[in-house]
Amino acid sequence: MKPSKIALLALAISSVSAVAQAETVSQRFVPTTLSDTSAQAESKGFVEGQSLSGTTRNWYANELRRRDDRFSYNHNNLATPTARRINWVQGTILNYSSGFTQGTVGFSTEVAVYNAIALDRDRKDIAGPNNRTLTHADGDAVGQWSKLGLANVKARISNTTLTAGRQNVSTPVVDVIGNRPLPSSFQGVSLHSEEFNNLSFDLGTYDRVSPRSEQSVTKFVSEYQQRAETDHVNIAGLNYQPTKSLKTSLYGSHVEDFWNQYYFGATHQLGDSSVLSLTTGLNYYKTTDSGKAKIGGIDNDTYSLSLGLTHQAHTLTFSYQEVNGDEYFDYLHDTNGIYLANSLLSDFNAPNEKSFQIAYGLDLAQYGVPGLKFNVYSARGWGIDGTNYKYTGIGYGTSGKSRSDLRLMDGEKHQEYSIGASYAVQSGPLKATAIRATYTTHRASSEQPDGNLNEFRLVTTIPFNIL
Repeated sequence: MKPSKIALLALAISSVSAVAQAETVSQRFVPTTLSDTSAQAESKGFVEGQSLSGTTRNWYANELRRRDDRFSYNHNNLATPTARRINWVQGTILNYSSGFTQGTVGFSTEVAVYNAIALDRDRKDIAGPNNRTLTHADGDAVGQWSKLGLANVKARISNTTLTAGRQNVSTPVVDVIGNRPLPSSFQGVSLHSEEFNNLSFDLGTYDRVSPRSEQSVTKFVSEYQQRAETDHVNIAGLNYQPTKSLKTSLYGSHVEDFWNQYYFGATHQLGDSSVLSLTTGLNYYKTTDSGKAKIGGIDNDTYSLSLGLTHQAHTLTFSYQEVNGDEYFDYLHDTNGIYLANSLLSDFNAPNEKSFQIAYGLDLAQYGVPGLKFNVYSARGWGIDGTNYKYTGIGYGTSGKSRSDLRLMDGEKHQEYSIGASYAVQSGPLKATAIRATYTTHRASSEQPDGNLNEFRLVTTIPFNIL
């Protein structure tokens, strides 16, 4: 980050902060002390604390390529272009969690079965293979499939839990991603500790990922270069909340022969939303290549800054994001390890890219309709420049999302618009059922790889409890 830009951003924060007069979120410093409660001491027992629950999600997406962009599908063993791609899948999760056994050390287990049913099985509609609907090699849909999404054992002392097996993980460098019919999960060992009142720690090592749209377990690959695989991903980090209004995170990851990545994030709240409140968010990643550098040389600094103003039902957010590096800001495929404000349908993370987003949200609970929300945003990216990328090995631009050599990107730009609505049922037998509809358009210059696309999504998620 350039010092002059940091100074300007800091000035913007201080200027807007002065507007938020009412203060309901405490700014007082909270000293770090040992927690006065113990989760293990409150355990009910292996059987007494068990639960059996799940969700079923109807996931529909209809994409239309515009201008000269096209998908393709297998027709008589030939790749045949098509402008439209439709995926319609029902994803269901059945999750069993035991309680922790009582005593100084408690043990528990978690098992979740994932099932997917392809509701649209037309080869031309799916435009596969294996994008959002699982297919055979010829592009025909796998009509129905199941797998163990989660399968782990846990040991807990006080407020510290060790988990081994297939599990969910949520950190800024490895995070479960749930934007499809089924979520991803990760195989390995992790440790999560909350022994202090405002300070928690995470450690983890993982060797396989269970992808969102596949039945198998695979090695990790990067999001933007998927020909190279890595055997091990190690993470460490902490979350610290020095005041009620300020949350911070510091994490690092080592992806064997790919990169070392470091993250710092902070979120601050000021004011009273019934009058005017300000939420400020900062995310910063530093990434350098490591080991054999299987996806090429990396020296990348990427950050985003967001300012959100809320008055009663209305929220207006401004987000700026910048990539400083001659390669993509990259993250692991089938994870959500990209805590950047402008990671939308496009990630706005190309070499040297700058982007700006304006978003508006409306919460109709303030007008007597709890659970109903609307949102709209406009985002623009510019200044993409990969001409100085130092190609080594497989490198970016030869597979994955990129349709062209990274070094051809010179002054590329793109823009994205979206409007959406969501509703969560507030009571009754369908309580917590969520329905969300979004319509997004993306337009790009010739060498920007996300292309020209209109997409409509309709997602309905119904939770249920059996035990």
